[in-house]
Amino acid sequence: MVREPDLPDLLRQLIDIGIALTNQRSLPALLSQILTEARRFTRAEAGTLFMRESDHLRFAVVQNDVLAGRLSPEEVDRKFRDEWLPVDGSSLAGYAAHRNEIINIVDAYALGSDRPYAFNDLFDNRFEYRTHSVLVVPMQDLTARVVGVLELINALDDKGQAVPFHSRWEPLIRALASQAAVAIDNVRLGELSYKDSLTGIYNRRYFSLRLEEEVRRRAHSGQPLSVALIDIDSFKEINDTKGHGAGDYSLKELAATLVAEPARGFSVTSRYGGDEFAVLLADTAKPGAMGYARRIRGAIARRDFAYGRLTVSIGVASMPDDASTGEELLLAADRALYNAKRAGGNGVATA
Repeated sequence: MVREPDLPDLLRQLIDIGIALTNQRSLPALLSQILTEARRFTRAEAGTLFMRESDHLRFAVVQNDVLAGRLSPEEVDRKFRDEWLPVDGSSLAGYAAHRNEIINIVDAYALGSDRPYAFNDLFDNRFEYRTHSVLVVPMQDLTARVVGVLELINALDDKGQAVPFHSRWEPLIRALASQAAVAIDNVRLGELSYKDSLTGIYNRRYFSLRLEEEVRRRAHSGQPLSVALIDIDSFKEINDTKGHGAGDYSLKELAATLVAEPARGFSVTSRYGGDEFAVLLADTAKPGAMGYARRIRGAIARRDFAYGRLTVSIGVASMPDDASTGEELLLAADRALYNAKRAGGNGVATA
């Protein structure tokens, strides 16, 4: 049976979701949150959030409870990461983006040939999955530009059986998609002011804001929080002997190395100032933070940099072990960094 939406309750939820989306500053986290909320809203078994890039759609976030039961959620996301669809009628999402129209399909495999769009069963066949009902909604921003598409798959009834998406879901998900599009535009604009112009990673301002947010979140969740401060050993020597151009290039290479070696959970990597970098490790206790720091130190020591070998010293501090405020956490990490450098560099120390 198709579930009838409880409109008053869902309208209240829409308002709460809109507020939550406007408070998100990380684009990857925002995209994941949008799809999660849309699926929760409609009790969809699976879904994909596509981002439009010129004349094609990129698989930005993929969530599928059935596939996640066979694989990990990270593996599901990885398998779709390099896939894309053309913006045309060869797929449901492509048509929705092209025409800026909602598509609500009761049974994807029963589509008639008279429709201006087609169901692409390539991914069902590849992963031995069965798509039944599909709700596809374009995400249109305030300039009437379609920035992406939400595709929700297999609405579930109370018994966990796939049923059609009720037609009354359509304006609600359209409203959520519009909120999402505006939030995406805002985050993209905000990121321009939160990025370091040389390395392209986040700057100190963004790191400080996220640290404040995570400290507040920790006060409610009780989850650990860690910081790693990273300083290049003998960086002044590079500038003095090979020029500031070589120093700048080395900073960009090191930033790329940090991004290529992400933490296990949510993290924020930033250029903290000069030749110093800072990594915020949410929901990470000291042992995990130390493991991350050792892995980063090793990756940098092994890399062939354009202007010669680089090594780093890393200081790690955690809440609640070493601090009760964000300011105390940074001071503790800075003391640990000083100890790592005093010990000869190319090492990791903890507060």
